[in-house]
Amino acid sequence: MHTWTVADAKAKLSEILRAARQGEPQAIGADNPCVVVSKDDFDRLVSPATANKPGLFLVEAGRQVGFDIELPSRADDRDSPVFE
Repeated sequence: MHTWTVADAKAKLSEILRAARQGEPQAIGADNPCVVVSKDDFDRLVSPATANKPGLFLVEAGRQVGFDIELPSRADDRDSPVFE
């Protein structure tokens, strides 16, 4: 991922957008950077199934980069980690 200064990003926005559309995320800023990705990549990461479920979003995002995370069962009869 290429990181741009804010000044360079202002001057080269077309280049940043072209790279993002080609599947290359672009970071802007050094201290607290923001990342530009294509709409297709964004839609894959924030699907309707994960939009309001931050935990599921993290699992799906991990799978996108190669982590295979297995979620525990959501069955009604599972043991509670809080109440014994």
